[in-house]
Amino acid sequence: MTGKARRTDGKRNSYSMEKKIRTPLEGDVIRLLGAGEKVLLSGYIYTARDAAHKRFAETIKAGGQLPLELKGQVIYYCGPSPAPPGRVIGSCGPTTSSRMDAYAPKLISLGLKGMIGKGRRSPAVRDAMKQHEAVYFGATGGAGALISRSVVSAEVIAYEDLGPEAVVRLEVRDMPLFVINDIYGNDLYETGVERYRSGPLY
Repeated sequence: MTGKARRTDGKRNSYSMEKKIRTPLEGDVIRLLGAGEKVLLSGYIYTARDAAHKRFAETIKAGGQLPLELKGQVIYYCGPSPAPPGRVIGSCGPTTSSRMDAYAPKLISLGLKGMIGKGRRSPAVRDAMKQHEAVYFGATGGAGALISRSVVSAEVIAYEDLGPEAVVRLEVRDMPLFVINDIYGNDLYETGVERYRSGPLY
C-alpha cells in the first residue's frame, strides 16, 4: 500500500491522499484505512447482487460450498452490462448496498473483508465490520462507464442463469473508491455532514 501511514485509533488525519491497495485484503492494510479516504483498488473482486446473495445464503444454510473463497475478498454490488465490441465489460456502476444488508453480516463473519456499493449500511452490517475487521467502500453512482475503465478482465464464475446478476470475477486496476465505513465505527455519511457543518473543508 502506498501513501503515508495513518493513525489506527479511527481519528481523522489532517491530510487527504490516495492509497493504493490490493486484494486479497489483509488485516494490516484494513487497519490503516479510515472513513473518508480515497483508495485505488487493484486485484480481483467479485460482483454479486440480490439474487446471488440469496443463493449464497441458501448454500450456507444447506452446508454447501460457496462458488468463491471469501477470505480476504471484496464483493462489488454491481450487475455489469454486456461488453460492447472491443471492450472487456460494459457499464458497471454500483447498486444500492442496503439490499444486501440481510446477507452481509454472515458473509463478513466467514471472511469477507470488503464491500463496494452506494448508500448507507445497517447497524448490523456496521457492527459486523467492526467485529470482524471489514470495510465498506463507496463507488460513484452514475459513473458506471468511467468505473469500467478500471476493469482489466471479466469472467463469469457462478450462476450464469442470472444474467447480469451472475457472479463475475473482475480484475481491476486502480479502481477509484472512497472508504465509507472503517473498522473503527466511523461512517463517512455522518462525518462528512459534521465536517460540512463545521465550516470549509480546506
